[in-house]
Amino acid sequence: MQKWKKIGLIARPTKAKLNWWKSFGMDPCAFQLKDSIYRVFFCGRNNKNISLIGSFDIDLKNPNKVFNFSKKPILKPGKLGTFDDNGVTASCVLKEKKKLYLYYIGWKPRSTTRYSLMTGLAISTNMGKTFKRFSKAPILKLTNKEPYSILTAPFVMKLKKNKWIMWYVSCNEWIRPDYPKYDIKTAYSRDGIRWSQTGKACIKLKKGERAAARPSVVYEDKIFKMYYCYEKKVGKYKIGYAESKDLKNWTRKDNLVGLKTSIKKNEWDSEMIAYPYVIKFEDKKYIFYNGNTYGKDGVALAIENK
Repeated sequence: MQKWKKIGLIARPTKAKLNWWKSFGMDPCAFQLKDSIYRVFFCGRNNKNISLIGSFDIDLKNPNKVFNFSKKPILKPGKLGTFDDNGVTASCVLKEKKKLYLYYIGWKPRSTTRYSLMTGLAISTNMGKTFKRFSKAPILKLTNKEPYSILTAPFVMKLKKNKWIMWYVSCNEWIRPDYPKYDIKTAYSRDGIRWSQTGKACIKLKKGERAAARPSVVYEDKIFKMYYCYEKKVGKYKIGYAESKDLKNWTRKDNLVGLKTSIKKNEWDSEMIAYPYVIKFEDKKYIFYNGNTYGKDGVALAIENK
């Protein structure tokens, strides 16, 4: 069983008091700026409930030290009619030479189903202060194997120069207009930009489950370790965990994850914990995540307790 020390909410819209950020702190993702200083990107919502991407910095040696909040969004919704015209959500950030690749989620309301969630890419040349879209179109495509407009929540790892891998959420079917079922699939790339989708699930749903979402992978002890969230009932996400030695076959070991909802009623994480993003710093893992109502109260952090 893995053990974690919950630091709690480290970034809250009520404390930040920013004009653009009024609620939520969904899908945090982080990269190392320098030494113990990391930059965290997240999705906040404005007073019109539109999702925007912002950032803050944190000192992992003093995790209560959170500073340098972006005074304005670093990525806004796309042009009217594009896949991300109703909102954008950060999902994964990767440093490639002197650039940052920010893989993000584009939101678009639909007429027959609740939403469309597709994967976009934005690139920064100034360590995340500003970003420019690589394309106005999604970087993952609808196919005969994946015909539904939920190809989202990507996590990308560069294995070597010409071998990149992405784990992402892919819709299998809509049960009704507000109830999709989705799991986690895999795609490959030579440059991190153009992707080949396998259409095969690596994290399959168990009986009675509705969704597996937001994968995050670290390599440790010669094992690839994936953290994600899963649920049976809408709004009741739990953190899951799986292992693989070959990146093809994954074994779910959800009982080992060790990070659970609060036992106290009415706590910010008493009903659900979701959207994990795991990094390794020195000899410990750090997990950024969200609580109730898909992160309405902000960004949380827990540290591996060895």
